[in-house]
Amino acid sequence: MARRKQIYEGKAKILYEGPEPGTVIQYFKDDATAFNNQKHAVLEGKGVLNNRISEFVMLGLERICIPTHFIKRLNMREQLIYHVEIIPLEVVIRNVAAGSICKRLGFKEGEPFARPVVEFYYKKDELGDPLVSEDQINAFGWANPQEIDDMMAYTLRINDYLCGMFAGVGIQLIDFKVEFGRQYDGDLMRIILADEISPDSCRLWDIETGEILDKDRFRKDLGGLTDAYTEVAKRLGILRKNEEISDTEEISDTKGPVLVSNNDDKKD
Repeated sequence: MARRKQIYEGKAKILYEGPEPGTVIQYFKDDATAFNNQKHAVLEGKGVLNNRISEFVMLGLERICIPTHFIKRLNMREQLIYHVEIIPLEVVIRNVAAGSICKRLGFKEGEPFARPVVEFYYKKDELGDPLVSEDQINAFGWANPQEIDDMMAYTLRINDYLCGMFAGVGIQLIDFKVEFGRQYDGDLMRIILADEISPDSCRLWDIETGEILDKDRFRKDLGGLTDAYTEVAKRLGILRKNEEISDTEEISDTKGPVLVSNNDDKKD
C-alpha cells in the first residue's frame, strides 16, 4: 500500500486523503470487533469481503436514487469515496427482534415486528453508543428536523431494497445500521449515505435454516465468520460458487444474485 496521509482509523476501516479535493480513500481492515471493542480479532480476508459486498450494495442503492459516498472500488481493499461531514449518529432499523432490543424490551429473539422499527444511537464509544430520541438529536445540535426526516426516509427505502435483495438469495434481513454524512458543494448541502453496508453492519439469517451469516458469529463465538461472509458474497453473485477470495487476485465479473435451492451446499 502506497504511503499517503492518514486521516482517521476506526475499528474496521482506515481513511486516507484522496487523489482529488473532496475525495477520500477508504481501506477495509481484517479486524473484527464487538461490544465496543472489548472483543477483538484479526480474521484474514474479512476486509476484502466487506469491500466487495459494500460496493455491490452501494451500486444497487445508487440505481434506486439513494445518494451515497461511493465513487468506485480501487482494488480488493480500497474504495474511492466522497468526503463528508459525518453526522454522529447510527441509524438502526429492525425488522425482527434480535440483539439489544430483546434485552431492553423483553422481546423473544426471532419475533417479527409488525413494521420496521427505526432507532437512533449517539456515536460515542466511551458512552456505549447510547440510544437517543429525535428530540435529543435536535436539542443537542447533532442534526436538525429536516436532516432527521431525510435519514429516516432514506433508511426505510434502503430497508425495502435490502429486504428484497437478500430474500431473493434465501437470506432474511433481521436488522442493520447505517450512517449518514453532509456533503457540501459551495453553499449547497445534502445528506448522503456513508460508511458501509456489509455483514458487519447487518444481521443476516438463512431463511431455511436460521443459520447466522453476519458478525454475530464473532459476537457469539460461533466461528466461521469469513466462511459466512463468503457465502453471502456467493449468493449475491459477487463470487462464483467454488471461488475463494484473496488480496492478490481479482474477482471475475458475475451475472448478479444467485437463487439458492434446497440442494445447495451450506457453509459450516
